[in-house]
Order: sequence, then structure tokens, then C-alpha cells
Amino acid sequence: MKALVTGAHGFVGPYLTEHLLSHGDEVVGVDQDMDITDAESVRSRLSDELPDVVYHLAAASHVGDSWSAPVQVMRVNTEGTLNVLLAAKETGVDRVVLIGSAEEYGHVTADRIPFTEDTPLLPVSPYGASKAAAEMFGSFLARGRDLPVVMVRPFNHIGPGQSDRLVASSLAKQVAENERSGSEELLAGDLSPKRDLSDVRDVVRAYRLLAERGVPGEAYNVCSGTAIAIRELADTLIALSGKPMRVVLDPERLRPVDVPVLVGDNSKIMRDTGWKPEIPLEQTLRDVLDWWRAHLD
Repeated sequence: MKALVTGAHGFVGPYLTEHLLSHGDEVVGVDQDMDITDAESVRSRLSDELPDVVYHLAAASHVGDSWSAPVQVMRVNTEGTLNVLLAAKETGVDRVVLIGSAEEYGHVTADRIPFTEDTPLLPVSPYGASKAAAEMFGSFLARGRDLPVVMVRPFNHIGPGQSDRLVASSLAKQVAENERSGSEELLAGDLSPKRDLSDVRDVVRAYRLLAERGVPGEAYNVCSGTAIAIRELADTLIALSGKPMRVVLDPERLRPVDVPVLVGDNSKIMRDTGWKPEIPLEQTLRDVLDWWRAHLD
């Protein structure tokens, strides 16, 4: 199988590429060399490569940043996705795995937790809105133009090498730095939100299984099914260090609006593909912390 991965040089892209190669797939990775907001560039590249499957990861992916640049985020995440989908249709791609986000769900009432794929999408950030709009185009192409698109709503995923602009990696980096300096402070924003966290290595397994076994036109949660508060995340990293540290509120890290709880139901993907998360969260956090220790060295 020949796979084209957009956003191949981001956080998830290298993990997905490695996983695909380990299963004997031919992989073409594109990133800065293909501007997804340029429809002709996308169409030309897909025409040249003629992949069997497209994994569309490329995105403006920082939720906090989307507040200051909503138009650019919409261009990349929604218009860019539409360009990829239309090019895939024109070039006869067998399957598109469209990577959305759990941020599409936004605020929901407690009686709707955990989120199933039937939960209404009520995004509360420009990022979440852009991903929900992109998914609507995926649904349109699947149902209206017979493009075999599988829509994916991954919840928060973490792992070694993730940018320190994301909370788990930021906290792990600060723990590793404090181990060297002797400082006892970890800066963080709101510690109360609860997030459903998965290891990126489990997540990319889900993506390939969805390419093989996912139902076109359907959306799938990729998640652990369990939520953990950011406070507990910080406490776990501190415990892994064994050094005395405390978390200090940094007002600059607060968002205008934050979803209080994001936790998903993963029964649909488990039923349709046989996937289930395998790597315990504590192991993931240990690996992230060890990566930062080595990186700082």
C-alpha cells in the first residue's frame, strides 16, 4: 500500500511514518513542500504520487494560538482540508483518513460524558470550529461524492518529542530542568480541566487500522476512555522525578475559554477495528520525561 502523509514532519507524522513502514507500506511524507492552502499544488502532488491512502495530519494545531489567528487557522484547517479531499477524489485515492480533534465536541452537559461519535459538536475555540468544519466537508465528500473518507476525532495524545507548548510536554520539560537547577516551581495554567490522554504510539496504530477497517463516512473517537486532571498529570511527573516540586499558576498560560472535561467513548473503534490502547499513561509520562532529560543533555 502506498501512503501519503500530510504534516509528515510534525509531532505525530514521524511516528505514523515509522509505523506504516514497519507494516511494509510505501510512505510519501509531505509537509512544507506542499502548501495545502494552494489547491493546485495539492492536486499536482497527488497526481504525481497517486497514493492508495492519504493520512491528512497537516494542520494549525495549537488550540491557544487559534484565538489570535482565527482566519489563518480556518484557512489551513478547513480550506486546506477541502483542497486535500477534492484532490483525493480527482486522483482516485482509495481511502482518506481525515484527522480531526476532540476539540470539536467543545462544551457539553455532564449527562453526555463520555462523548460518543453521536454527541453534538459544539466547539468553543477557533481551532475546534475549524476542525468541525473540516469534518463536515469530509462527510459531504463521503456521502455526496463517494470519496471513501474516514473521519477521526483523536483526543489528547502525548509522547516523546512533543513540543513543550503542549501541557504534558511543558510540565515534563520543567521537571527535567528543575532536576538540574534545583528549582522547585512548575509553571502551569488552569489545573482543573480533565483530559483523555493516549500515547501517540497507540494513536498511530489506530490510524492505520482505520485506513484498513474503518467505515467510510463514519467518525471515530481515538481515546483511552479515561480522564485525568492536569493537576494529577503534574503530580505524576513530580512523583516520577522524586524531587520536591510544586505547581505555580502562570496567568499567561490561561486560555480565554477552556473545555472543563474531554473524555471519549472508544467502543466504536474497538468494535470496528479491534484497536485498544496498550501503553499505560505512567509509562508514557516516564518516556516523555526521559526524552527531555536526554534532550537537555
